[in-house]
Amino acid sequence: MLDLRYVSENLDAVATALASRGFNDQETLAKLESLASARRLAITEVETLQATRNEASAAMGKIADKKSEAFTAKRVELQGLKGRIKELESKSKAIQDELGELLLHLPNLPHESAPVGTSEDDNVEVRVVGDKPSFAFEPKDHVDLGVALDIMDFERGAKVSGARFVILKGMGSRLERGLLQFMLDMHVDQHGYQEVWPPALVKDSSMLGTTQLPKFEKDAFKIKKDSEWEEKNEASHDLYLCPTGEVPITNMHANEILDASQLPLTYAGYTACFRSEAGSYGKDTRGMIRQHQFDKIELVRFVTPEDALSEHALLTSHAENILKALGLHYRVVELCTGDMGFGARKCFDIEVWLPGQNAFREISSCSWFGEFQARRMSCRYRPAPKAKPKHVHTINGSGLAIGRTLVAILEQYQRADGSIEVPEALRPYLGGRDSIRA
Repeated sequence: MLDLRYVSENLDAVATALASRGFNDQETLAKLESLASARRLAITEVETLQATRNEASAAMGKIADKKSEAFTAKRVELQGLKGRIKELESKSKAIQDELGELLLHLPNLPHESAPVGTSEDDNVEVRVVGDKPSFAFEPKDHVDLGVALDIMDFERGAKVSGARFVILKGMGSRLERGLLQFMLDMHVDQHGYQEVWPPALVKDSSMLGTTQLPKFEKDAFKIKKDSEWEEKNEASHDLYLCPTGEVPITNMHANEILDASQLPLTYAGYTACFRSEAGSYGKDTRGMIRQHQFDKIELVRFVTPEDALSEHALLTSHAENILKALGLHYRVVELCTGDMGFGARKCFDIEVWLPGQNAFREISSCSWFGEFQARRMSCRYRPAPKAKPKHVHTINGSGLAIGRTLVAILEQYQRADGSIEVPEALRPYLGGRDSIRA
């Protein structure tokens, strides 16, 4: 969430920054300006009346005769001032609450270094890593490969759960499990992250803290609870299936004040993720690219504002290292202002090459949020002993999306006979196998 004071005092700059993201809701901006003006007026009135009250109180204290008409008049005046101050404070609180609700719908302000643009066509290619695989045959996509190898079953996945689900079988299941372990081992042992295994159910407050609510509620799976369950658990919140590991891991430090000595705090965790994909009907309906359930390793870093840019680059490099270790061809692009996620100030997408689609596809989105998430979930740190707390900056990214990594391995390492070469770094996690065959 944006800083209320900053927004109130810099409305023109905020409107310009939001416009660069494609946010041009003039009605919302006009309402924001009106409420900000009303808030400033109410605060000024309260401060003026408080000064008048203090003067009246001091004057009343100097009246010796407590039964005099002058003393009684001052007392009546003070009572009136107190009532008016209370009324204005209540009005100011109501305005501030309305402003806070409005701010929940405003995206983050992009960092000055983010490229300005309106769509993915304006994203900037930062680097391309590795050589594009070449084949002496027409490469197949992962669906044809997986079905022929009998390691993917889309028909039974649909029978069990509906469209956009798959059952991985045999070496398909083992490949998914091996990738999970390989990624966690690398992030923990080589990159120094603390491993966590968070819950798959998250509260609405956690969803709000990392901006999934209210913006992306239609993409979330909300849990239906009966009255008996709520009574037993004294639940006053809604529960959602975790849409991304960012939600439970980042919210681990909601409503906390950290010590500067603890930063950076770094976590790597596995989560099964669930999304309804409400806004993607008809898109990527074939195969494992966009499913309702998928596995992911999430990387999260809590950092100081001063270190945020370098820490963002560091996290991105950690996600890249997985692809480098697996020998997969990929590229990194910096998203323009019009293509960044709702909460991001700056974002690098890592896109892996898929020969079956003859295209790069996103496998990790590494975002720096500034204090946008920390403000929502009240996560701060104390720069020095007894110093005033400041909001931390949060950074996260997939390290990596496991299913899409599996897809990339099948497509980049396919052979003419339909078998798949197993990347050398992954072989210890697959019982030493160097290939997957029918």
